[in-house]
Amino acid sequence: MIMGLVTGIVQGVLLGGAYALIACGLSLAFGVMRLVNIAHGDLAVCGAYLALVLATGLGVPVAVTLPLILPIAFAAGVLLQLVLFQRALRGGVLAPVLVTFGLSVMIQNLLVTGASADPRSLDGGRLAMAGFTIGDLTLSWLRVIGFLLAVAVLGTLHLLLRRTAFGRRIRATADDLETARLVGIRVRPVFACVAGIAVATAVLAGVYIGLTATFDPYAGGLTLIFAFEAVVVGGLGSLWGTLLGGIVLGVTQQLVGLWDVRFAVLAVHVLFFTVLVVRPRGLLS
Repeated sequence: MIMGLVTGIVQGVLLGGAYALIACGLSLAFGVMRLVNIAHGDLAVCGAYLALVLATGLGVPVAVTLPLILPIAFAAGVLLQLVLFQRALRGGVLAPVLVTFGLSVMIQNLLVTGASADPRSLDGGRLAMAGFTIGDLTLSWLRVIGFLLAVAVLGTLHLLLRRTAFGRRIRATADDLETARLVGIRVRPVFACVAGIAVATAVLAGVYIGLTATFDPYAGGLTLIFAFEAVVVGGLGSLWGTLLGGIVLGVTQQLVGLWDVRFAVLAVHVLFFTVLVVRPRGLLS
């Protein structure tokens, strides 16, 4: 019994790292631009499909495609901000939600048309089945790498925001947009870079999802739900809160799954609703 609980907690922490990796771009975009990107999950799925096309076409492992995919994703985020998000943000709270919802629907239909609705997966090679044992606990290397990757991405973003001049401009813009403009900060390039980073992290998370599970053109909706819940539970706009929120969700899902797997996902949504009622600003707002 005790070993089962320990296994559930450890597996839940690793699963929470995956949720945090998906959610960190969403948290960054909301924290800086107050942008709720409904298409965030679909952009992650686009990353998985792009990795599949490049890995298959070039005949290389998926990891080798990342240096090609991430710059493309960053450029796509910058372009989306300049062409689409920037105009939507001028229209109040509702406009960005409607615009990104439309983008989500468009992405899904384009993926169905171009790749069909058949489930796909990315080939992780020997790493996909590799694992190691600590006592009676068996862990997947891919899951551990995913958690470490989430911590590395969040840590890098934290250092960028706290230790660099560009990060200070981002924080100033997030705190007070008009004052930032008055002191000479060019808000438009700042927002464009933040959108680029957010999309790049979403695409990175999509590639990881493709290595650990199947995906299809409609997988973005479920991906968005877990990412959004991790952001809200951890605290809106808090990067480390996003990691905490992901871990809380992952541990809850695993422990409830030990009792009855049918209620595992439901328990996550109930927890999300409870946090909204009791502490709407999140655990680390």
